[in-house]
Amino acid sequence: MLVQEIMCRNVRTVQPETSLLEVSSLMCLYRLSGLPVLQDDTLVGFIAEKDLLARMLPTLSDFQDGMHAIDYAAMESHYRDVTHLKTSDLMATRTITVSPDMHAIQAAAIMVRHKFRRIPVATGHTLVGMLSLGDVHKALFHANVAQR
Repeated sequence: MLVQEIMCRNVRTVQPETSLLEVSSLMCLYRLSGLPVLQDDTLVGFIAEKDLLARMLPTLSDFQDGMHAIDYAAMESHYRDVTHLKTSDLMATRTITVSPDMHAIQAAAIMVRHKFRRIPVATGHTLVGMLSLGDVHKALFHANVAQR
């Protein structure tokens, strides 16, 4: 089973200059854990929920100073500060992708190794789809269990 057989072709994307408020809205509205970043139809990065949340979470030095000193309630308000940034401020620019002609199990292994729930499918720097672990799991279920 190849990636191109099970990937999602209708992919929501953002641009480097897209505000993180818009990115956050898309993620929450459509229940997406990450979005490919395109510039002139070229894949230039990926922005994930963890990128946004990491900017407001305690740092290692915060923990070294003592967890009792961390004001978690105050950290909630930092979320609004993050939404004022642009996608390019937080996106990963070394984007790991899979190809449409890759075996789905190989793509799943890459996602698991990198702790990704979804991964862009690209030919060169051209985005052609997205693949999630759920897509792979569902396809395996249908091919091996539901058909019996």
